[in-house]
Amino acid sequence: MKKKVNNPHLTAIQRTSLSFPTRILKERKLLLGEILDFGCGFGYDTDHLQKSGYNIIGYDNYYRPELPEKRFDTIICNYVLNVLEPNEQADVLMSVSELLKPAGKAYFAVRRDLKNEGFRTHYVHKKPTYQSDVVLPYNSIFQNENCEIYEYQHFNQIKKGRTNCPFCNLNPKVELISETATAVAFLDGFPVNKGHTLVIPKRHTASYFDLSIHEQRALWLLVNRCKTIIEKRYNPHGFNVGINDGEAAGQSVFHVHIHLIPRYKGDVANPRGGVRAVVPNRQKY
Repeated sequence: MKKKVNNPHLTAIQRTSLSFPTRILKERKLLLGEILDFGCGFGYDTDHLQKSGYNIIGYDNYYRPELPEKRFDTIICNYVLNVLEPNEQADVLMSVSELLKPAGKAYFAVRRDLKNEGFRTHYVHKKPTYQSDVVLPYNSIFQNENCEIYEYQHFNQIKKGRTNCPFCNLNPKVELISETATAVAFLDGFPVNKGHTLVIPKRHTASYFDLSIHEQRALWLLVNRCKTIIEKRYNPHGFNVGINDGEAAGQSVFHVHIHLIPRYKGDVANPRGGVRAVVPNRQKY
């Protein structure tokens, strides 16, 4: 059976007035500083707000495809996630996290009036488009029968409950690399090499093997994403990837974390054996 190809851009609407979520954010005075309209479609909201004096630009994968390189104080993402498949949804969440300033806020508007999930034939264009109900683990600031708006902040900017876990209570000054709904990646505070990154689940769990398949999958999505980011930033020659699971395996912080360690030619005298060096006398074979 031939796999259906999603055409999410066909859901973009030629607007003549501000979208409902943008009106809510504007009325609540949440459109602050430098603003990005992520997934802006044809860009009516972006252009209207620009004319009203807001410092805003729009990005859309199809209609305004120049992805900005700077970071923003506020990001709005209206009705984008509902028309994407799960992998693409995660990609949007990671992209927004990477484009948001450390103390910035992003707002995701999702539809609450969907009748069916999965592929459908677009009633105008007669091509497959995907739609799904989206629930995010972020603070909900507005909801009615048609729409819900979530407020997102970086994981290390949110105050948690009382816990002694340093990963659950990341320092706000820690440099985050990327983030999904259930996982986050950041630079190690005691790096083995330049660009040494830790990827963790947001849920406090000691053992990797106690995570759900969904959580494990989210970790590896982030590992792959961070590998690409680190390559562009530091130009390493290789990587070590590993998990210390249990005290006997060297785990010292009992919150699951994957080490993504960039390697550089000459950083050790003899790198042969790689991760086998966790048992030094078994490194060579």
